[in-house]
Amino acid sequence: MRIGLLTEGGYPYLGGDARLWCDRLVRGLGQHEFDIFALSRSRQQEDEGWIPLPPQVSRVRTAPLWTAEDDGAVWNRRARRRFADCYGELVESFCAGPDGQADRFASALYGLAELARDDGGLVGALRSETAVRALERACRAPGAPRTAREARVPDLLAVAAHLERTLRPLSLDWYGDDGLGPADLCHATAGGPAALTGLLARHFSGVPLLVTEYGVRLRSHYLASSEAAPAVRALLASFHGRLAAEVYQRAAIVTPGNAHARRWQERCGADRARIRMVYPGMEASRFAEVGEAPDHADPGTLVWVGRVEPAKDLVSLLHAFAEVRKEEPKARLRVVGAAVGAEGEAYLGQCRALAAQLFPDEAEDVHAVGDNPVSFEEIGGPEAPTLADVYASGAVTILSSVVEGFPISLVEAMLCGRATVSTDVGAVVEVIGGTGLVVPPRNPRALAEACVALLRDPERRERLGAAARARALELFTVEQNIAAFHGIYLEIVSHCPVRRVVLDDTGEPLPFAVPAEAHLPGRWTGPVSRVVARGGPAWASGPPVRATPFTTPEGAR
Repeated sequence: MRIGLLTEGGYPYLGGDARLWCDRLVRGLGQHEFDIFALSRSRQQEDEGWIPLPPQVSRVRTAPLWTAEDDGAVWNRRARRRFADCYGELVESFCAGPDGQADRFASALYGLAELARDDGGLVGALRSETAVRALERACRAPGAPRTAREARVPDLLAVAAHLERTLRPLSLDWYGDDGLGPADLCHATAGGPAALTGLLARHFSGVPLLVTEYGVRLRSHYLASSEAAPAVRALLASFHGRLAAEVYQRAAIVTPGNAHARRWQERCGADRARIRMVYPGMEASRFAEVGEAPDHADPGTLVWVGRVEPAKDLVSLLHAFAEVRKEEPKARLRVVGAAVGAEGEAYLGQCRALAAQLFPDEAEDVHAVGDNPVSFEEIGGPEAPTLADVYASGAVTILSSVVEGFPISLVEAMLCGRATVSTDVGAVVEVIGGTGLVVPPRNPRALAEACVALLRDPERRERLGAAARARALELFTVEQNIAAFHGIYLEIVSHCPVRRVVLDDTGEPLPFAVPAEAHLPGRWTGPVSRVVARGGPAWASGPPVRATPFTTPEGAR
């Protein structure tokens, strides 16, 4: 079958968020054909280029979310009135309060998409004074919440600009027969703009939508807008809540990556009957040698692996390690990971300074590996050539985060057969499942006590590590992830009405002429004369489309 893979800031870009799991999915489902429709987040991401793509990727179409040019379309009075009505309905639906507005929101959203398809010019209109005035009227209307009524001009401008960026997919030309129209299904790898393109493909061409969220897009927006003005935060939260509800309600199936994400989706309107849990898949073979080999790790070494940023709470980890050193003077801590961006670099500097302060007499150079009980390293260095080597070097792996989605580093440690100590955030408890110790976040004393308990009990470490590896191999491998999505693809297509009817020479429908299971090269279904235009049964109107005849390949019978 043909899959339209919808991404935002991810696959196939080198710096994409969902690059790894999308690439593994596409490569693992070689019997299907993939068209990738990617939204980029920055010029830098586009300049970095793509990862090598497998042959089952037929084409890639991209569009930037970080910029948009007005197409210069000049609207007549009818089009201007149509925009004012649809945009006014849209902003009123999320400014009017929490209840009873879902139908108005959906009608206005698709109305704007149809206007963009028919007349163009939507980018300029979304930036216009008309849009800002419509937003202001909605905020001042009777019954609007107090936070909306308190919005000032700078707040209105900020909200209007954000809406324009989020609604840019409405202006794309992706939804016809030269885009997503021929797809058997659309698979959105995130909520937000990526899922919005899937909604429009469903609206215009009847393509069913599958939505996968390993990190809930709505939750990410709430966290990102926490420092905005109260009116801006309230209005955008309402808008994104409406959009998320529309995505969840229209999707054929929603696949969260953990129970935490599932609870968010259900609260936002996802039907429990259409939710399928699919855990992210990790490449277990990378860690097989460490996981299956006898444990020769330094019994006093603790390992932390991840991206260096404030959410990982390395400050609490360092304070906890200071407590560990009081009980186990020979203990060491390896912090392995790279800082991302200016904020990450600043945080890494803060952590290094704190380590020097906590262990002032241990070494003059806190950067030196082997002199100070705390070392800061990156993968690829002489002491940390690979991830597997890093996990193999430690008796206990630690996760100290205060915010976490699906804990990838934790699963890697489990695949390596390592005992773990983690903070109770995100999907940690669900992933661990009783094979490691879990403590409250921002609690250095509890973290230290758990680490000391495992350092002093090698038999317990061995038992927990073996159980952790068995659980990870059962639930979190690439193979289980691919198998799950393969079954979901078939489930969706099997429940969708036929959108392509193939006729034989006599004009009668030819059963099974378009196989849902796979796209197989060769000539195998017998001569075919024509294909009726998609979207209807054999008696549907429209000119016939010439089809390539198929016959059975040699040896298939």
